[in-house]
Amino acid sequence: MHRARHFISTRGCFVVLIVLVCECASQELLADSSVPIIRSAHSGSWSDGGTWEGGKTPGSGARVLVRAGHRVVYDVASDTPIRGINVAGTLTFAPDRDTRLCVGLLKIQDADEYSEEGFDCETHLQPPDPNRERAALEVGTADKPIDAAHTATIRLTYFDGLDRQSCPAIVCCGGRMDIHGAPLDHTWTKLGCDAKPGDAEIALAESVSGWRAGDRIIVTATTVDENEMGTRRPGKHNRRVFTEERTVQIAPRHEADARSAAGIRSRGQRRVPRRGGQSQPQCGRRIGRPRRDSRPHDVPPPFGRQHQLRRIPPSRQGRRLGPLCPALSSGGRHDARQLGRRRLAVGQRQPLAHDSRHEFLVVRDCVGYQSVGHGFFLEDGTETYNVLDHNLAVQAYEAKPLPKQALPFDQNEGAGFWWANSLNTFTRNVACENDRYGFRFQAEKSSGFDPTLAVLQPDGTRRPTDIRTLPFVRFDDNEAHCDGLYGFNLGEGVNRVGPDVRHPFVIRRMKLWQIHYAFRPESPSVLVDNMQIDRSIYGVYHPNYDHHVYRNLTINGDGSEPFNRGHDDDSIQYGPLAVDGLTFTETRGYQYSIPLIQISDDNPTGHAESHFRDVQVSRQDRANRRPVVDTGGGAHVTPTTVHGVPVYLHDYYGPDRTAKIEATNAKDFAADGQKYRDDSPLTGHEARVSEVHGGVVPAVARPGI
Repeated sequence: MHRARHFISTRGCFVVLIVLVCECASQELLADSSVPIIRSAHSGSWSDGGTWEGGKTPGSGARVLVRAGHRVVYDVASDTPIRGINVAGTLTFAPDRDTRLCVGLLKIQDADEYSEEGFDCETHLQPPDPNRERAALEVGTADKPIDAAHTATIRLTYFDGLDRQSCPAIVCCGGRMDIHGAPLDHTWTKLGCDAKPGDAEIALAESVSGWRAGDRIIVTATTVDENEMGTRRPGKHNRRVFTEERTVQIAPRHEADARSAAGIRSRGQRRVPRRGGQSQPQCGRRIGRPRRDSRPHDVPPPFGRQHQLRRIPPSRQGRRLGPLCPALSSGGRHDARQLGRRRLAVGQRQPLAHDSRHEFLVVRDCVGYQSVGHGFFLEDGTETYNVLDHNLAVQAYEAKPLPKQALPFDQNEGAGFWWANSLNTFTRNVACENDRYGFRFQAEKSSGFDPTLAVLQPDGTRRPTDIRTLPFVRFDDNEAHCDGLYGFNLGEGVNRVGPDVRHPFVIRRMKLWQIHYAFRPESPSVLVDNMQIDRSIYGVYHPNYDHHVYRNLTINGDGSEPFNRGHDDDSIQYGPLAVDGLTFTETRGYQYSIPLIQISDDNPTGHAESHFRDVQVSRQDRANRRPVVDTGGGAHVTPTTVHGVPVYLHDYYGPDRTAKIEATNAKDFAADGQKYRDDSPLTGHEARVSEVHGGVVPAVARPGI
């Protein structure tokens, strides 16, 4: 038996649609080209035989066409599987009752003919006729959403003879999809205070009036070893979601900033919220904690063979989805004016935008849980000017690459957020417990991919542009914790190609905690503002220091290498590095010889320098203090370039009294004629310092640049 896959293409505000699993159709349900097509005769109800040519409602294995200009109201809850429905008019679900549709292919396209092909529809779409109503699927509307008392269900069912690389599926080719359910004030929020194993209640940072007894929620991990992931359900007699039975105690600041999240994961409706106001934390909700690799007992495992991906239309590739999790994609370009006023999101599966140059797409307030491959992802590098805001990505599982991967370098290793084109907005998102990455930007030039693509310009034209050179529109207030290996991997594989120094990657107010490698910035031209790294083995790891600027960076914990040398063991730096405000706390560790700041050995351009100002070290073990600046830990490198990389600590000895530190193994050590000395614990065994006056801070680091 084959388990069905599911795929949703949607436009809308509040999502009530859920997609369930069906086994493949049995032999008696099979259909082929000899089965007549049932066409709508006029507008009417699905259950009314008079709506259809021949006067009979569609039955098992039927092939159905809703003609242009006809509006058919789906008003039944049926387990009878339909092979395919092509919608050239409008198919709308009745909002005042429970409805259920089992179907192999649901295709929305303005074409008055039935077809089970054409999933790569962006190659042949024509601009919509302004004088003709667009083909549409409506599961609730903005004026009449599916109310909270009812459920609209689309159950995707595989039929033999359908393209296994594309079906079962819901596919939108230039049509319109509106999916609206009962509003929910929050899909997820941070905890108001830490939850411990065995706690009977959890406290939330915000009130959530829309959460009800019977809903299921997830609470994310706070440590790598002690996993607090699980599904929660209130007791059946608990009619109030939250109580006020105890006073919430706010933890110390660094603990409060590193706190897990709770997200709704209802067994019934899937809803996407309107924004709610903040309030004081309240406590409630009984919780339990299964093992990390456990799954809810009433949810089937991912479809098909474990950790294997299959194609998702309309693109040439996609990711197979986790249990009960719709996906998001659509052919054709969205109307920016309409989408600018709407929220486009699907709850319980990380939405994705891919193929057909997706632009001006808004994905907000979604909870993505247990997807396979990646979670929220922008797939093929053509996607620009999209917004991913306030989404929670939990447990994206690693999987094998697809046979026809859209981007050959993407190995589907399990990232909460993954993209190949950074000209998008990422704000207030959280990634947790994903197999390998919290956030991953990857774009590599290879024999299988040319990163020069046609990119929309401010004047409306498209210009060939190397997508590796495109900065973020915004990347603010994002967070990653307890992910398998990396918190934020920025540009591994770009081969030192990135934005110009006037338009760098700008990363503001990011939190990275409980991760092996917190931040790996391999792109040039990066500006990091107010980043917090907490309890990670490596803080800034394997960096490509080439016009990098860090402002107000805090690294807390016993990490082995808090501020790594350029390209780690390659120990090479190509350009200026400037850090204005760097605080290390709790720097005790078992590797006392490894410095807090590592000196890069090689300087192939001759322009590499590292400038620091306002470096603070607090709560350090005085008996085993680590050096502040020295050559790197791990593999030792013999410098090969004429110049080493000097490190300046501006105003270290007082106003206009700068500490200049050089590695003693540099070929030009002390070539400036200065007298260098040991100044432990500022310097380590292979570094010496001299006092110089002034010292030029690179222009890229000056405030306002």
